[in-house]
Amino acid sequence: MGLVYLRELDTDSKFAIWKIEETADELLAFLQLSDAELHTLKNLNKGKRTLHWLATRVLLRQLLHTEQYIQCVPDSNGKPYLPDYPLQISLTHSFDYAGAMLSKKGACGIDLELVKDKIERIKEKFLRPEELAFIPAISNRVEQLYACWCAKEAVYKLQGNKGTSFYHNMTILPFEYTPQGVMQVRLDVDGISNIYDVYYERFNDYMLGYVVGTY
Repeated sequence: MGLVYLRELDTDSKFAIWKIEETADELLAFLQLSDAELHTLKNLNKGKRTLHWLATRVLLRQLLHTEQYIQCVPDSNGKPYLPDYPLQISLTHSFDYAGAMLSKKGACGIDLELVKDKIERIKEKFLRPEELAFIPAISNRVEQLYACWCAKEAVYKLQGNKGTSFYHNMTILPFEYTPQGVMQVRLDVDGISNIYDVYYERFNDYMLGYVVGTY
C-alpha cells in the first residue's frame, strides 16, 4: 500500500508511516544499496525484520523526495543517521508498519507499537510506582500504558545512548490521557536533567509517540 500517514509538525520536522504490503523484492526495487547494506540485509532473518529494514529505507526516500542513493548508517550506539544531510532521523517499525521521522531542529525520536493487553505484565519494568499511580484502572488503561512506553522509547531514541534505562533514567510527569495528546518526560543522565514534550496518538490499532529536541 505504501505511504498511509504523513504529518508535518512544522517547517523543520515531519514523520511518515508506511504500510507494508509489498514483498522484499518489490521494496528492493525502490532502492539502491551499498555493499555494506546488502551484507546487513543478507544477515537479517527473513520475514518481518527484512521487510521492516527495507520499508524504513524506502520511506526515507519518500520523505527526502529522492530516488537516489541515501547513505543511512548507525553510530557507535546503533542510532541511525544521514552523513550527507543536515537532518536528524529516527526510525520505527511494528508488525505491518514502518515509520521514519526527520528534523532540522535537533535530535528526534519516534516509536510505533501495536496495542496489546500483554503490556500489563511488564508495566513494572518500565514504570515506577509513582508513575503507575496516576494511571487509573479504567477502560483505556492499556492505551495509557502504551502511550507511556512509546514516550519513553521516543526519548530513548532521541538521546541515543543505549545504556539509558526506561526505569531508572526516565520519569513521566503526571498527565491526563486523551486519544491524542502530549506528556512530559524527564531524562536524568550523569547529573543532567532535561524535560521533553512527547506527543502521542492512536493510529488504527497502534500507539504512536514522537519527540523533537533542540540544539
